[in-house]
Amino acid sequence: MVSRIPVSSQQGLHPRLEQTVLHHWRSSWQQPIRAHSQQAFDQIAPLAERASALVLDAGCGVGESTTHLARRHPDALVIGVDKSMHRLARARDLPDNARVVRAELSDFWRLARQAGWQLREHTLYYPNPWPKPGHLCRRWHGHPVFPDLLALGGRLELRTNFKLYALEFSRAVELTQSMRAEVVSFHAVDPISPFERKYSLSGHSLYRVIVNLH
Repeated sequence: MVSRIPVSSQQGLHPRLEQTVLHHWRSSWQQPIRAHSQQAFDQIAPLAERASALVLDAGCGVGESTTHLARRHPDALVIGVDKSMHRLARARDLPDNARVVRAELSDFWRLARQAGWQLREHTLYYPNPWPKPGHLCRRWHGHPVFPDLLALGGRLELRTNFKLYALEFSRAVELTQSMRAEVVSFHAVDPISPFERKYSLSGHSLYRVIVNLH
């Protein structure tokens, strides 16, 4: 099935991007943690405490990318997080050093920060693009949880087929971290997830932003 490239009426970076990102950076988000997210974190936390290194696959879907990451980091605990039980039910034959949990990312990131987690690698592969201008605060860089996401450190990688998302994400990192975050176009020789495979087969341009937050 051919996939459509996200289309937006927004031209260029959102006019409220800088204001929104900096507002969230200077404030503390207080929304209550959902019960199922807390339960998922409590179950994985003991393993994380014993691990020599942590890798977080944020929005892991069916776990294919989690498997790739676990094979790339055999000495680390690789945790895939997704909000969909339906998708996670399709995550099978995971390596011994990989786990998947059902939780809201906005909860899980805050809990991980509160627990003092510092990641070796942190991936955001093809998040929902939320292309409408009114959806800025649903894009992760415009969301109140963005400071918690960044606080987990490590090598952070975003991949997307929506160039505007990558450009805004890059700008949000620059605003808060005072470091250059380049947007790079790439070809997926060995697709890491079903989304990446589908977008590649559909001829989409793919973009990534990589920043080292050690």
